[in-house]
Amino acid sequence: MIREATPEDFNSISKLIKNEQELFYIYPSGKFPLTNTQIKELYEARKDFTVLIQKDKIIGFANLYDYLKNRFVFIGNVVIDEEYRGLGKGKKLISHMINLAKNSYLLPEVRISVFADNTDALLLYMDLGFELYTKETKKNYQNDDVLLLHLRMVF
Repeated sequence: MIREATPEDFNSISKLIKNEQELFYIYPSGKFPLTNTQIKELYEARKDFTVLIQKDKIIGFANLYDYLKNRFVFIGNVVIDEEYRGLGKGKKLISHMINLAKNSYLLPEVRISVFADNTDALLLYMDLGFELYTKETKKNYQNDDVLLLHLRMVF
């Protein structure tokens, strides 16, 4: 089941992030451990806070941000509980977010960003039809240079 997240879900969402690297992948400016306060800040700044639920447990999370009317929106903060990775749950959640952008916001394009070393996520996004449109170098949580890829899907 996929539904809109509520503030009551913040604690469960924060528990999806197990380490500093995972947090960096989904929320580069976040500080580990992810707190309810940080999630509340995202909740107030972003659109369509969404959770994926299996057996009454939140196992995934995503949202939309940087919405530009009639142009595009980014899918962000995507995470699937490590126990459920590789089972098609990420594909289900991302497909839902794509449908929101396409059908609810009537946008011609949706975007997503991924760090180049996050191979599983990169492969998933490309399998779904996202294509690279630009890249940039960022500093990670250890102050090392990392490559951030910006992908888009045009409808």
